[in-house]
Amino acid sequence: MTTQTRQLFGTDGIRGVAGEFPLTQDSTYMIGRALGHDLSRSGGSGRAVIGQDTRESSAWIADRVTHGLTASGIEVHSAGVITTPGVAYLARSRKYAAGVVISASHNPWTDNGIKVFSGDGYKLPDAHEIAIEQEIFALLQNPEAHVDSSFQPTPSLPGEGKLRHAYIAWLAQNVSTDLSRLRVLVDCANGAATAEAPELFRLCRIQATFLSAAPDGKNINENCGALHPETVARAVAEKPGQFDLGVTFDGDADRALFCDANGRVVNGDAVLLLAARYLKSHGALPGETVVATTMSNMGLEIALRNSGIRLLRANVGDKYVLEEMQKSGAALGGEQSGHIIFRDGEATTGDGLLTALRVMETMARTGKSLTELVKDLKVFPQMIQNVRVREKLPFAKVPEIQKAIDSAERELNGNGRVVVRYSGTEALARVMIEAESEEKMKLLAQSIAGAIKHALGV
Repeated sequence: MTTQTRQLFGTDGIRGVAGEFPLTQDSTYMIGRALGHDLSRSGGSGRAVIGQDTRESSAWIADRVTHGLTASGIEVHSAGVITTPGVAYLARSRKYAAGVVISASHNPWTDNGIKVFSGDGYKLPDAHEIAIEQEIFALLQNPEAHVDSSFQPTPSLPGEGKLRHAYIAWLAQNVSTDLSRLRVLVDCANGAATAEAPELFRLCRIQATFLSAAPDGKNINENCGALHPETVARAVAEKPGQFDLGVTFDGDADRALFCDANGRVVNGDAVLLLAARYLKSHGALPGETVVATTMSNMGLEIALRNSGIRLLRANVGDKYVLEEMQKSGAALGGEQSGHIIFRDGEATTGDGLLTALRVMETMARTGKSLTELVKDLKVFPQMIQNVRVREKLPFAKVPEIQKAIDSAERELNGNGRVVVRYSGTEALARVMIEAESEEKMKLLAQSIAGAIKHALGV
């Protein structure tokens, strides 16, 4: 039996260059039509909520997808500029049949994407995405019968602010600790967090100062945000004693990274460690288990083991982390990149704003600094090398590449890790090596990356 692979959907929705297939005016309309047909067949509420990030192209793509949905009989409510987890929350809490997000997350402003949540607030399973893809391609084969080429942008609707505020209020209600003493520098990445973080932090009485909170359609993620955690870290370090921590979001704020009061970057592995220990100490870590991915550092696994906590690894992508969490019953999971999923409450996806609040609550409740909470996390040297590829052939089917991978694993002999995978959102192969020796790590990474470049490189 052959397994179908997705052609449009990657690990985080449909993504590409705005204006180019599959994100042209016609194809985005068709995607909306296909989603609408799918929702009609499922017999749900017949209503969907749509939100977007701050990219220049997000407004017209949202309009075209909305147009396609309404042409299929779906009533669409716009939440305007809002984070990805904000749309997931609205889909679930307001009983929409689906939530749609127009965003390319951490990608450059020239890219964009379409993410879909079902009515329960979860991302669609791979099989469901494949079924929707088949309908999209069927519609594209006969465009004259389906495309409405008229394009009139939808004006902002009065309900947008109310929907967004409902999500902010829910986040604030989750906070039961006094956070008023915390001083935090917040990098909003010129993205969706700019529409929510200031109001949320004000409601929680956090002493917050904001960076990169003036989006112009083209500056999202530009030398800022979770893609560049060194930006907020440097700003904190330059003002010693002024901030207790820094937090930085990506373009759609479904992930967050941090820095301590000294300006040292604190990534998702460290957040998983501090959150796991806190939950365990309060009897809220089922099975004393945490789910991470193949990219999480060996140092996390060792630190968790020393605290009596088991680490399970899933494929890269927060939807796969969540699937493993549901299978194992784990209440906490996440990625080194800052996607953290808390299942001890109502969250259904990675949420940067919620993660920031949880980290600050842990600091406030324990009376410990961020440095103290993660000081025993000994990180193995880790190197990630990206290689742009012309096609994504299975590595096992390319002898030159598989030989280099096997050689590296023999060389490490259990004292390190080799992870070689394709990006789910870009035409890249990612080579990750962990080793006790930095010199060995670099040599092995270069060897595998060289083999990939020779066999599959652009």
